[in-house]
Amino acid sequence: VDSLYSGVERKAPSERIARNLIEDAFDSVRNEDAALIVSTFSSHIARLKSIVDFGKKTGRKIVFLGSLNKYVECAIKIKQCPFQKDVKIMKYKNQINSFLKKVEKSRNEYLIVCTGHQAEEGSVLDRIVEEETPLKLRKDDHVIFSSSVIPAPTNINARDKMDKKLRRKGVRRHLEI
Repeated sequence: VDSLYSGVERKAPSERIARNLIEDAFDSVRNEDAALIVSTFSSHIARLKSIVDFGKKTGRKIVFLGSLNKYVECAIKIKQCPFQKDVKIMKYKNQINSFLKKVEKSRNEYLIVCTGHQAEEGSVLDRIVEEETPLKLRKDDHVIFSSSVIPAPTNINARDKMDKKLRRKGVRRHLEI
């Protein structure tokens, strides 16, 4: 009964659809000098694989920030992480902030994959949007949300506030499944 969407009678879309939407989002990123950030569920290893697959085509270095490491490390342990050699993982706040200083100076060199797609307070994406990190979002940067908003009032309101802040900054938001 407590499962998300358990009371809704509908077929769940295939991950292939999400993969196609991710590819479309990456294909629409045009500004070479812009920051590129993707946020999704940290437990969704197949989705992370799709993000890495399309991220590699951008020529950017792919870096996972925040608590994504917990699930990736578990996937590595059970040999279900086909992208482990393609990403660098940073989990500690000081390490992340130090890295984001480097991104601020050369924003076109990195693809940031991070926590915060539900606009969770204190998540990496929340801290970036709130300007609590050295990386300052600016006009024409890109944020790809590769998830839907969990339909709980807290999440809906938090994400709405985050979306408004991103729009005010002129950040291009890409909303995916």
